[in-house]
Amino acid sequence: MRQYIEEDVVKRLRDPKTQRDAFGEVVAVYSEKLYWQIRKMVLGHEDANDLLQNTFLKAWANLDSFRGEAKLSTWMYKIAVNECITFLNRQRAINSVPLDDTDVYLLDTLKADEYFDGDKIEEKLQKAILSLPEKQRLVFTLKYYDDMKYDDMSEVLGTSVGALKASYHHAVKKIEAFLTNDI
Repeated sequence: MRQYIEEDVVKRLRDPKTQRDAFGEVVAVYSEKLYWQIRKMVLGHEDANDLLQNTFLKAWANLDSFRGEAKLSTWMYKIAVNECITFLNRQRAINSVPLDDTDVYLLDTLKADEYFDGDKIEEKLQKAILSLPEKQRLVFTLKYYDDMKYDDMSEVLGTSVGALKASYHHAVKKIEAFLTNDI
């Protein structure tokens, strides 16, 4: 595979002759990153795989609407995050889970996942993350796990950089308090 240069890939995505190959590069470059971001939001391996597929299908179907005002990576993350939010809302409705009990539902999903091999410490960290409000949880996972820049996160989530920094700060404080509470 050639070196991935986003500007080059975007140009090739616009050309019907090179679009399919260019999109193959996008899939190769972003599959793992997007999978783990999705997995951190929905916690289950099978659900993450399904949502990753949906993300790429939606991106492929909407290539014509990508105007290049944001980075391609930002656009892909935005699609993935929206797919996750839609999925989680659907799961809440199907399972009649009140918004405050989402963390319990997701933690049960994580524990039931045959691919989760975390120990008690990992489980406690996940409980701490799941105790956060959804927006703080999302900001925390994008910053902490993916080291996403606040400017990019602002484009993905449609929130100001200042509000994102505040959300991340509050999330870190809540997680610290949760983790040190039992010590």
